[in-house]
Amino acid sequence: MQEAEVRAKLRAFITKELIRNASYPLDDAEGVCSSGLIDSFALAEIGVFAEQEFGVYIPDPDLTVAKMDTLNLMVARILRDNR
Repeated sequence: MQEAEVRAKLRAFITKELIRNASYPLDDAEGVCSSGLIDSFALAEIGVFAEQEFGVYIPDPDLTVAKMDTLNLMVARILRDNR
């Protein structure tokens, strides 16, 4: 699994399904929870998406704002278990 592919799919999911604005210019280092774009409950949806799309299970203790607030953090977490 390529980092660029994971990043693109995750960005599309977040902007289309969670922010509900597919044209939103989500920056790699933008805090999606800390900035109020999504709430912390949406992190569970990202966890489900990661498992369905990439076959990576992210346990609940890792689905926190501190660990998953930016696209960079999410991509790194998904790739960590898939290398």
